[in-house]
Amino acid sequence: MMDNCLFCGISSGVIPSDKVFEDDLCFAFNDIAPQAPIHVLVVPKKHVDSLDKLNGFAPEVLGHLMLKTSQIAKDLGVGEEGYRVVINTNGNGGQTVYHLHLHLLAGRPFIFPPG
Repeated sequence: MMDNCLFCGISSGVIPSDKVFEDDLCFAFNDIAPQAPIHVLVVPKKHVDSLDKLNGFAPEVLGHLMLKTSQIAKDLGVGEEGYRVVINTNGNGGQTVYHLHLHLLAGRPFIFPPG
C-alpha cells in the first residue's frame, strides 16, 4: 500500500467503496463519478503508478486484471451486448489517480474514436 494513494486506501478497506469484486490480486468497485450506466474501476492491490511504470510488475497480474474485467462484465450482464475497457496513462492520457486501473464502461453505445 502506498501512503496517500486513494485506490490503495479503497482496496485495503480503509476508504469505503461500492465493491463489485475482490480477490487476492485485484479489487473492483463502482466509480463515484460514472461516465456510463455501468462504470467499474478494476485496480491491482499492488501499487503501481501507471501503465508506463510497470518496472518489475508481474505480467500475469496484468492478464489477471483483463480476465477479471471481462468476467465482471459478464457478471453484470453486459458481456454479450458489449463494453469498453480503458486505461488512462499520465496527464495527457487523462489519468487523475496515479494507481494503475482499468475502467469498465457499459450500458450505452460508445463512439470511436474516443476523446
